[in-house]
Amino acid sequence: MTDALNAAGIRADARRERGMLAALAIPSFLILGTLLFVPVGWLFFLSVFGDSGFTLENYTRMVVEPAYASVFLTTFELSGLVTVLAVFLGYPLSYMIALLPPRAASVCLTLVLVPFWTALLVRTYAWLVLLQRRGVVNSLLMNWGVISEPLALVYNFTGTAIGMLHIMIPFLVLPLYANMRAIDRVYVRAAASLGASPTSAFWRVYLPLSLPGLAAGTVMVFVICLGFYVTPQFLGGGRVTTISMKIQSNVATYFDWGAASALGVALLIITAAVFWAFSRLLPLRRLTEIGDA
Repeated sequence: MTDALNAAGIRADARRERGMLAALAIPSFLILGTLLFVPVGWLFFLSVFGDSGFTLENYTRMVVEPAYASVFLTTFELSGLVTVLAVFLGYPLSYMIALLPPRAASVCLTLVLVPFWTALLVRTYAWLVLLQRRGVVNSLLMNWGVISEPLALVYNFTGTAIGMLHIMIPFLVLPLYANMRAIDRVYVRAAASLGASPTSAFWRVYLPLSLPGLAAGTVMVFVICLGFYVTPQFLGGGRVTTISMKIQSNVATYFDWGAASALGVALLIITAAVFWAFSRLLPLRRLTEIGDA
């Protein structure tokens, strides 16, 4: 009888504690919900209500006009290319850093984070200096005799991808390094003791264990790339138009808040769809399970 009363008291205390925590969290949820849902709701309202009332013209225009299809295609091509390049460059870098002693790994991570210490606009202008026709890269290549005339490395798709890749690398390396650092090397040694070659142990043991970090970094890079504005605006030179740039031009040039809002809603839906697709391939809870065997 005493044990039952004690258990009931413990359950009552637990319910009371959960209620107090919920009460303390309610103001934060209200503030965050207001800051999130009110702007999104206002965007949706502007996209479907115009001077003449309810209309789907803004969404229909995105489907029937080729210019919008070109903008979406450019955005996805650019985001996909940067994501793939970030994986090919960031995975070996993360793997190398994860194998280093803690002090050396900290130094390397600091170097990876250096771009975060500089404003985005400053980094973009720095790439303009490096990649322009008489910039550092073309000058060095011509002085070394590698090329006979300057390469078109800026004000195009190539320059935009290079600038975005420089910014996105840390977003892939950080979650991937955290995942790799938590992987127990015993698994790889066990595979080697069973006769697996180093290459086979990596592909069959280490790579699958690092997939949660790789998936988290890939999703982060791709989603952020979808909304890039500054880098395509300056390094693209007007030849590369993304969704965010189209939104800005609809507002600043045509004063068409309905069309801009519809694009914003479409970008939000695309982002949610990307998260949903990745959650189907790898459940979202797995993205935070670091080194889980």
